[in-house]
Amino acid sequence: MARPAFRVDAVLVQAVIAGALSFAHLHELADAAGQTGWKAWAYPISVDLLLVAAWRRLRSDGPSRLAWSWFLIALVASLGANVATAGFLDLAHPPAWLRFGIAGWPALAFLGGTLLAHSAEDRVQVPPASAPAANDPAPDIPEPSKPAPVPEPEPAEIPAAEEVPALPAAEPAPAAPPVPAALVDHARKVADDHHARTGTRIDVDTLRARLGVPPQLADAIAAQLAPTDKEITHA
Repeated sequence: MARPAFRVDAVLVQAVIAGALSFAHLHELADAAGQTGWKAWAYPISVDLLLVAAWRRLRSDGPSRLAWSWFLIALVASLGANVATAGFLDLAHPPAWLRFGIAGWPALAFLGGTLLAHSAEDRVQVPPASAPAANDPAPDIPEPSKPAPVPEPEPAEIPAAEEVPALPAAEPAPAAPPVPAALVDHARKVADDHHARTGTRIDVDTLRARLGVPPQLADAIAAQLAPTDKEITHA
């Protein structure tokens, strides 16, 4: 199997050339501002590293105000060096503000790199809870406890109406004892004799005494003699 031929990437070549020129401009600007020796070589590295760190933060975490701010600061520093070395500034006699900016850049770059590496936006992402598989049994969810049934009140017993004792049946009046007809005739004679002597109708007690019979029998005889006595009285 033939190996692919080496291909030169034009974009990569362009990036190397642009990086080398920007690196040289930053070194030249730092050297003109009084940062000689190894310090002049450290400035372009610091600017490019801050630019790369801000761009990486934008690509990994998405757009944010912090990443965009430091990306623009590093980009202005790089572009400013390129423009300043094109003859717009007298590098033989650099102005005071340029010396001030070059001297303060290390502290500014350190602050930006620290904020990009350890910012409040770094959060541990909690993995989402995995959905239960279809074959997994459903978790046992305790049923809410039902309230104890309230016992229904027993119906109050209505006292039965007191039975009114039946009134005892009236005892039948004792039947009058039978009176013999002969005794009735004799009693009538006694009553007539009493009426003839006294002019009044004989009473029951007198009749009972004259006949010598019990009270009930005397009453029965008087009841039979009453109509006759009335007729005699009217006569």
